[in-house]
Amino acid sequence: MSASPGTILLIGASRGLGLGLAGEYLRRGWRVIATVRDLATATGLMALRDAHGDRLRVESLDVMEAGAAAGLAGRLAGERVDVLFVVAGRSGYSMAPIHEVPAEGAALEFMTNAYAPPVVAEALMGLLAPHAPVVFMTSILGSIANNAGGMELYRASKAALNMLGSSFALRHADRAVILMHPGWVRTDMGGSSAPLDVATSVRGMADVIASHGGKRGVAYLDYTGATIPW
Repeated sequence: MSASPGTILLIGASRGLGLGLAGEYLRRGWRVIATVRDLATATGLMALRDAHGDRLRVESLDVMEAGAAAGLAGRLAGERVDVLFVVAGRSGYSMAPIHEVPAEGAALEFMTNAYAPPVVAEALMGLLAPHAPVVFMTSILGSIANNAGGMELYRASKAALNMLGSSFALRHADRAVILMHPGWVRTDMGGSSAPLDVATSVRGMADVIASHGGKRGVAYLDYTGATIPW
């Protein structure tokens, strides 16, 4: 993948890291297609669109809605996507041990964090340019080797995403699949005590995608390009 400007499709960009990535790629001269669940609440993206015009296309997508990704693929027919980045995720029971999490809550977190990203990506593969990388937003907390306890459900859902991302890469061996840890970032999910700001994280992730995106196979990397143990 060339580092020269192209088109990136961001799945889940209404706020936080997704919104930050949209702004970073626009600053780099890229065209951005960004999805949100609810267009009415996408005020940050709308402000970016006012500033950047037709270089930002905003579409609605609920990753948990059956058939929604196929519908998005239909609406984007004719687009050529140079990077697909599935950002969407959730952390609803971050401090609870797994035996205190209700089954329906655990199911929703697993479905959102582990099941939906590769399913959505698969539905959108027909839009991708040859060898365009696919990036899944994971976390270092999904590393079994680095497990220090706590956030059990979230850790497990991201470990499951890493496994499914690896399987996705086996099916698409002609392109890079990057499981991306953004660092611990000051967002609604990361909290105010996180050491990184959004700008630092998204700048690093964009650099890693530019440098690694032309390779093949799966890699588990952080925003600096460092490899994370599985």
